[in-house]
Amino acid sequence: MNPFVLDGKTVSVWPGSQPGAPAVYLNTYGEEGGQVRAEMAKLGCPDCSLVAVSGLDWDKDLSPWPAPAVRRGEEPFAGGAAEYLAWMTGSLLPAARALLPGAPAWEGLAGYSMAGLFAVWALGRTHVFRRGASMSGSLWYPGIREYLMAHPPRPDCLYFSLGSKESKTRNPLMAAVEENTRAIQAFCREQGITTTFQLNPGNHFRDTAARTAAGIAWMLEQ
Repeated sequence: MNPFVLDGKTVSVWPGSQPGAPAVYLNTYGEEGGQVRAEMAKLGCPDCSLVAVSGLDWDKDLSPWPAPAVRRGEEPFAGGAAEYLAWMTGSLLPAARALLPGAPAWEGLAGYSMAGLFAVWALGRTHVFRRGASMSGSLWYPGIREYLMAHPPRPDCLYFSLGSKESKTRNPLMAAVEENTRAIQAFCREQGITTTFQLNPGNHFRDTAARTAAGIAWMLEQ
């Protein structure tokens, strides 16, 4: 793994061992790419390359359109996802591909929380990523359910998961996360996308690396 800085963001690449190994791109809140890679090894994941990006402006880069803050005192969401996706496809992918053992058989997009929201949204905006995984995705985001049903993602397969306690909140917006996630997953299945939904024990912050690895493992096994 050789991390490098690209336009102010830190990119960590774990190349696959064989030419043609699939490549999974993972947007991270901190620098937990190494933890996810270790959990993937525990699961015996098939050979793949993992590209983890950190140093994001979390509530700007991953939010599809502006929205108010969900808690008092927090900054509103700035809606910079389109700009960030353009950076991923235009700058990140060429830089990462140069470090891989060969052209990947396919490229996937994965993420947790806001990065999980971004992954589902981005899969309807580009055909670069053929598989996706949204772990505890912020699919409570205002308007996302309606948007996705009007602009459906078109990957070959798409994984969803949530913690069992995530919808048990007094915030009425965030309380809709399980209902929205199940509805979006069912809609994707109706579009012919291979998809699954996993409900994990615990809240949003439990076993995040292991949950992320499980979603990536599912993608790799399809």
